[in-house]
Amino acid sequence: MSETLPKNNIFKVIGASSLGTLIEWYDFYIFGSLAVIIGHQLFPEDAGASALINTLAIFAAGFIVRPFGALVFGRLGDLIGRKYTFLLTLVLMGGSTFLIGLIPSYKSIGYAAPILVLILRLIQGLALGGEYGGAATYVAEHAPKNRRGFFTSWIQTTATLGLFLSLGVIVITKNILGADAFGDWGWRIPFLLSIVLVVVSIYIRMKMHESPMFSKLKAEGNISKNPLKESFNNKANFKMVLLALFGATMGQGVIWYTGQFYAQSFLENTCKLDFNDSRYILLWGIAFATPFFVIFGAWSDKVGRKWIMLSGMLLGIIFYRPIYQMFLDDTDFSKIEQNDVSSTTAMPATAVLIPNTPDSLRTISTKVILKNGASFNKIQTDTISVSKGVLPAKEILKDKVLPTPIFWKFVGLIFFQILLVTMVYGPIAAFLVELFPTKIRYTSMSLPYHIGNGVFGGLVPFIATLIASFAGSTPLSGLWYPIGIAALSLIIGTIYLSNKRDESIND
Repeated sequence: MSETLPKNNIFKVIGASSLGTLIEWYDFYIFGSLAVIIGHQLFPEDAGASALINTLAIFAAGFIVRPFGALVFGRLGDLIGRKYTFLLTLVLMGGSTFLIGLIPSYKSIGYAAPILVLILRLIQGLALGGEYGGAATYVAEHAPKNRRGFFTSWIQTTATLGLFLSLGVIVITKNILGADAFGDWGWRIPFLLSIVLVVVSIYIRMKMHESPMFSKLKAEGNISKNPLKESFNNKANFKMVLLALFGATMGQGVIWYTGQFYAQSFLENTCKLDFNDSRYILLWGIAFATPFFVIFGAWSDKVGRKWIMLSGMLLGIIFYRPIYQMFLDDTDFSKIEQNDVSSTTAMPATAVLIPNTPDSLRTISTKVILKNGASFNKIQTDTISVSKGVLPAKEILKDKVLPTPIFWKFVGLIFFQILLVTMVYGPIAAFLVELFPTKIRYTSMSLPYHIGNGVFGGLVPFIATLIASFAGSTPLSGLWYPIGIAALSLIIGTIYLSNKRDESIND
């Protein structure tokens, strides 16, 4: 039935589905992009590094519940249809994002602030768990089988474009307001703006028709009476769910979140890059790599899905540690010589009392500009002890701005990582919809996708940062988590996956 649809119809379907999915990813990723600033808002000022880890844990909570959203909304999608289910997920996601922008800070309501944000993140995760499967299924059930990889790959671009949009809005807002105002209250604006995008998307989606395959199934009275039971009690179908998870989406998920989210976190928190520099690098990398989602999706229609996805995993396993070592080496400004310095500007020293003691902390900040165009802030916070005098602390180099050649080198390294994302992610929607029958497709494909991405992938920033914080760990230690998961998925996928393409899904 889908093969008889005019071309303009399929592109309307892609446009409407992609716009809503793009907005949901934008909503979901604003939080991760602002993790450092949000951590300062949600937790006490003296929380230190634990504020970031706790904030990443709240961010990760949204990923953990995605499989539950897949079950709830996947079941609804197979019972009442694709259209109304992902209308509901869009409303839940948009409303939660808007409310995060309104929640008072820790200073105003104490620990109620992180608790409320956690609840809203859980709602976001549930909504996203229902969104992707609906959008991918909806497009796939409209697409001709010999171009299914090409058409569904447009949906795949929305996750990265949602990240791109969130980063762009954040950078523009910060540059307009200034760093102080943005850190104080301006960070809320990207959350609040999302409601406008959501309203537009709801209006467009209301005009969409139901999937032709689901409509035909419903007219014939063949829709599933119990999608969960049919998906997971059926031994053959459950086997395919497990194979999809461990042989494909698990590895795909860690490649996705390492190449984009952990890369950003590593550049900002480990390498101490300037806020704008780290985001500009990611924006350029995304811009250059995004077209390859469609390229690899279309290529999978010709050569099959399996080896494109597994090749992306293999390249990540091989190159992650060398890439991140280059990030560390090229941002190590601790060994610069005096003749490399163009100018230094010392800021006025500040001192604050240490609570419940007569001692104080004195912070000395110096702006250093190098002859090659790089710059950084040298921060030294000394303890002024009444009894022991000055107790100097180790200098911290932060807010690093890279020289132009290194900046573009980093863009190239991020581009390569996102290219691997496009290899594993571009064909995955077509691969998943071809595994399962129409009447339980929404449920069956959503669960392995969201466990692979929401749990294994979404936990990459949190687990990798946590591992790297352990005593005796190095900054690269956290990479063993995505490398290990990708390696396991590569082995399982190589042995057990078949190289699908042009599979019939009219059942």
